[in-house]
Amino acid sequence: MLQVRKSQERGYADHGWLRSFHSFSFAGYYDEAHMGFGNLRVINEDRVAAGAGFGTHGHKDMEIISYVLSGELAHKDSMGNVESIPPGDVQRMSAGRGVMHSEFNHKADETTHFLQIWILPKERGIAPGYEQKQFSDAEKRGKLRLVASPDGSDGSVTVNADARLYAGLLDGDEKASLSLDPARKSYVHLVRGELEVNGQKLSGGDAAMLEGESQVSLAAGKDAEVLVFDLAA
Repeated sequence: MLQVRKSQERGYADHGWLRSFHSFSFAGYYDEAHMGFGNLRVINEDRVAAGAGFGTHGHKDMEIISYVLSGELAHKDSMGNVESIPPGDVQRMSAGRGVMHSEFNHKADETTHFLQIWILPKERGIAPGYEQKQFSDAEKRGKLRLVASPDGSDGSVTVNADARLYAGLLDGDEKASLSLDPARKSYVHLVRGELEVNGQKLSGGDAAMLEGESQVSLAAGKDAEVLVFDLAA
């Protein structure tokens, strides 16, 4: 089974300094039909205005991934990490038993565009942790590059969750596929461009939810950037 959810069906919030699309229920947006998918709980597509950001706030027992698309995101947390996250970097923060952090766009004339992703942890109450790695466009061109996994395989960041995250760039005749366990779930989020997922056409911001499928096949990309999640049911 494959179900498409169009970009315009997502929740939306405009706070002036922050414009955010919510794939699942979050903050003031509530939709009981979209509380998450498998152990994927949040995908927020955020645009943070120049000179603005999220003040210090806390998280607990959540695996949080930041995927920057343009601009830069400055990160500071109670573990002592002070980092800048540019496009191409994948940042993972395990909130564990509790962490405080802030995120800011220090650019004077550029919006920061990024995806904030939350995945439910497989173990609660662990020590908080942080990891950040760069994945070049060449690693993602015409293929699905593993960027997050439970065991850090293939140089991916390590998440305390039964989930794997792949990123890909596809254009023209480029194709990519991923074998799936039909007992699990898969979620495809098209970041930008156009792409066919198992024959279904998606545009930027659209998503495909797959259940009982043995493969996800990606083709007919037009400047497409895509994230594919392999998730616990």
